[in-house]
Amino acid sequence: MTVESYEVTEVLNRPLSRELLARDVARLAYVAKDGTPRNIPIVFAWNGAEIVMCTPKNAPKLRALTENPMVALTIDTEVHPPKILLVRGRAELDYVDGIPEEFQTASTAKMTPEQRVAWEAEVRSLYHDGMVRIVVTPTWAKLIDFETTLPSPVEELVRQREQRQSA
Repeated sequence: MTVESYEVTEVLNRPLSRELLARDVARLAYVAKDGTPRNIPIVFAWNGAEIVMCTPKNAPKLRALTENPMVALTIDTEVHPPKILLVRGRAELDYVDGIPEEFQTASTAKMTPEQRVAWEAEVRSLYHDGMVRIVVTPTWAKLIDFETTLPSPVEELVRQREQRQSA
């Protein structure tokens, strides 16, 4: 199934999608080097076009993403019914000196000024040789709110039920 970029943009521009993209943690799914799936929580930032995550230069996921850059992300809420944004795309790796601004912004959003100072000192000493930005441009997106949108299999069951009831 081919998805046009304007369709992805339309989903990501919905108010609920914008709320979810303003959160600070997503789950990143990728295929590890041993061929098994991985799904990890990771701090992220949305810049209006890309989802940016940062990681240490020695993270095992970097070798896996170099070999297979296709990823999926889930950003959701913890309430019932959940609000879920599903995104797919290709990860591009950007090795940088220093601490990327996206990492600082996403990680410290809920900190007091005093906490931020201590956090920054710790991070600068830990990642002294830099980090890697994992940049994902969405190529597919689906928003599920369980009010106006449902998971695709449930949507199909609703259609089938409506057909049975109208027959």
